[in-house]
Amino acid sequence: MDEAAGEHAVEAAYETGVRLLARREHSSLELARKLGSRGYSRDIVESVLDRLVWQGYLSDERFTEMFIRQRCEQGQGPVRIVADLAQRGIGESLARHYLDQQAVDWIDQARLVRQRRFGDTRPTSRRDWARQARFLAGRGFSAEQVHAVLNARTDE
Repeated sequence: MDEAAGEHAVEAAYETGVRLLARREHSSLELARKLGSRGYSRDIVESVLDRLVWQGYLSDERFTEMFIRQRCEQGQGPVRIVADLAQRGIGESLARHYLDQQAVDWIDQARLVRQRRFGDTRPTSRRDWARQARFLAGRGFSAEQVHAVLNARTDE
């Protein structure tokens, strides 16, 4: 590829990256995957990512903070949030840092999620208990959080 064509490809990839970031925040890994799927070479993608980070348009920290805030508002638990972030290339330490900043009472969050789904009635059988526990675990709450919610007395 001659130099002019290379510069044109870099600029096209950059414009694509900016358009994608204008829609929503992306992690570096997500954006790299999207640019790569559009046929840009690894060298071009790395160059574009470096430029976007340098300009402040791309930030894994900002993405992580916004992702966690959004997922907390959706009623998801910390286990699921950390796993979803890992799929997007965000390390556990960065994810845990921003989870801690949210100051969420995870047991209370799990209690609200359970109540929205199952109402005020407590599990009356082992089968109901197991069904509600699977639901909460699927939403990303830890075993300790699930047990705290499902084993709580009704007068609490």
